[in-house]
Amino acid sequence: MNLVRPIVLAAALAAAPAALAQVAVTDAWVRGTVASQKATGAFMQLKSASDVSLVGASSPVAGIVEIHEMKMDAGVMRMSAVAALPLPAGKTVELKPGGYHVMLMALKAPLKEGDAVQVTLTFKDRDGRESAVVVNAPVKSLTAAPATAPAHGKHRRHHVIGIAKLAQHTLQPALDKGRRLRQQLVTHRDWLQR
Repeated sequence: MNLVRPIVLAAALAAAPAALAQVAVTDAWVRGTVASQKATGAFMQLKSASDVSLVGASSPVAGIVEIHEMKMDAGVMRMSAVAALPLPAGKTVELKPGGYHVMLMALKAPLKEGDAVQVTLTFKDRDGRESAVVVNAPVKSLTAAPATAPAHGKHRRHHVIGIAKLAQHTLQPALDKGRRLRQQLVTHRDWLQR
């Protein structure tokens, strides 16, 4: 019984390089953060030699790492976790701002431009075999555009404006609640001073 485990482990390790070589990761990067920010995205292009799915990710810089999708729903940009992202054989799948991405949450420290972030991607093939690819992604500035986007002009401006609108839309309910609470406190203070 004790000999079975080492043999199975050795067979799995021998098969791992072939599985790992099937997924190519290019143009990987992570968006930088500000001091109190606890989440950010990792972006890249994935191309697989065979049909596989991206089923998970991990990173030492984050407590929680998930595969997310952003899409418009009734005029509102929504983000949600996905269980698996299919990678059809021979086709490039882009993880980019405003689309699919790796979400790094519960960050342990701010990520500064120039840092490198290790992300381990987990893939599963049609037979249920898992493999992992380790990516060292450079951290780019908070306002960085995807590598495939033009550096200047309307297209980049559109991305920056879109990110600003998304941030405003996300933060607006909290800001409104803060204003209401402040007004209630001022009213209560005025009432107590009478």
